[in-house]
Parts: sequence; C-alpha cells; structure tokens
Amino acid sequence: MKKRKLGNTGIEVSEIAFGGVEIGLPYGIGVNSDKDMISEAKAIDLLRLALDSGINFFDTARMYGNSEHIMGKAFQNKRSEVILATKCVHLLDNEGNLPPKNKLRETVEKSMYESLKALQTDYVDIFMLHQATVKILENEEILTVFSSLKDKGLFKAAGVSTYTTEVTEKTIDIGFWNMIQLPFNLMDQRQGELFKKADEKGIGIVVRSVLLKGLLSDRGRNLHPALKDVENHIAKYHELLEGTNYKLPALATKFALSFPEVSSVLVGIDKQEYLEEALRTVDGVYLSKEKLNKARQLAYPEPEFINLPYWDKMKWLT
Repeated sequence: MKKRKLGNTGIEVSEIAFGGVEIGLPYGIGVNSDKDMISEAKAIDLLRLALDSGINFFDTARMYGNSEHIMGKAFQNKRSEVILATKCVHLLDNEGNLPPKNKLRETVEKSMYESLKALQTDYVDIFMLHQATVKILENEEILTVFSSLKDKGLFKAAGVSTYTTEVTEKTIDIGFWNMIQLPFNLMDQRQGELFKKADEKGIGIVVRSVLLKGLLSDRGRNLHPALKDVENHIAKYHELLEGTNYKLPALATKFALSFPEVSSVLVGIDKQEYLEEALRTVDGVYLSKEKLNKARQLAYPEPEFINLPYWDKMKWLT
C-alpha cells in the first residue's frame, strides 16, 4: 500500500488508517451493545491481518473502550512495524469547563501513561487532544504538558482531533500542533477550505468520517424520516459511480485521497470484508479532475445539519 508523509513529522503513514473505535465499544449503525461487536480474539486477528496487508497506521483513544488494550495485545511483538495514534481523555466537564491547572496536567499525564500501559509500549507516534475546542486550545497549561511529555520521548507528534472549521483553523494558527484529524466527506466538505493552509504550515491531515458513520454505503437507505433529505442527497452520488467497478464507500474514500494534502483516511474496520474493501479501494487510482470537481459540487447544501453526535442523541441512527 502506498504511504504518504504526515506533514513535516517525518512519519510516513499508509493511505488507509485503521480506525479503532469499532473494536473497542459499540459504535455505528445497528451496533447497540457488546453482543453486536467483534470478539477480542477476532479483533486481534483483524488488526494483524491489516498490518500484513500493508496498513501501518492505527488510530485509537483512551475513550474507545477496550480498543487500546486490544491493539496492545495485537502488536506487542510488532511495535516497530506500526504507527500508533491515540487520544487523551476528554478534558471538559459537563458544564464545558476545564479543571484547574494542576488537575489538568495530572489528567493529561494520567491519560498518557494509561494509554502506554494498555498499548504495551513506551511511546506512541501521535498523541492527540480529543474533541478539542477553542477554549482547550487557548489553555497554556495544555501546551506546556504536551511539550513536557513530548520532550520525555513519550510521543513523536502532537495532534488535535477537531469537529469545526473554527477549531481546525485555530489549531493551524497556534503553530505547535503537528497533525489534525478532522471530518471530511462527500456530504460535508467544509474542512477542505483549510487543507492548503495546513499543508503550508507542514501540518499533516488525517480525514475521518469519510463514510459518515456508514451512511455513505448501503446503510444509507431507509433512514429515519428526519434524515429523508440526507438519504435523497446520498442517492445523487451514484451518478459518479457510472463507468466504474466500485461502490459508494470506495468513491467516498477515493474522494478524500484525491486531495494531495490528505495524509491518510481513517476507516472504521470491524469485519474482514470491510478491510478487504478498503484495501481494494487504495489502488493508486484517484478521482479524475472532472469527477473531483463534480463531487465537490455535490456537497450537501446545508452542511451544518450534518451533525452525527446530535443525530445519535436524537436516536436517528439506531
């Protein structure tokens, strides 16, 4: 599998990153409890198969249930072969406030060391803020503790997981962060406006939500009535599949990889068939300039409505 540079970090990552949330906790359409999930043993086999198939980039988080623990077991004798990215615990309380300075440092450090223990390693390649906000990014103590942990060799590159373009742009402007993981897909293309700016600053871009939690696949049918307009819009992408031998998930992935600033696309994988489909997608053939322009014109007209956490809260995806 082709690898791309992750900004100016010196790290090279596979075009597909293995998203670890699905192997760690119930996540996705139709996955409501542990009984709907892949077993730990099968998850370990799947991770190793992904590595053997050319994927070297694996993404997890402290908040992803058993995901770090499972990856630790899978790669305990293969650490030098993999690029591991994990994320700090959430830092805001229920009222949206950060803890006091000393407690904040303690929380980040505790999260770091717990991740290292679960992953059975003495360092990770990328350590990220999870669900960052402008308030979090503007906190000087966070920069101080991340710098301290990096100086100790506990991670190589500092990253930020963002949701909004405001937070992404703030991350770029600060000048400390090495990579950004952000949502970008056929439906919601707003973050693409910042790709060039990030690239000019040497910041690597990792795209997530490329399949919009599975909606940009066969699952994007018979949706909740509140998502009728979304379902109708998804159907429009099938015209881009004419003359090809691949399906909508492959189109969605190729779309993101058609941007040279994108280092890798995060794909949630909890079945061998999903892994095989992802591998078939990265064949070195991206969208033509004409097809890419057409795809850009087919962005959802009200992207602010594309809000997966809210849809989850409203039970529209169950």
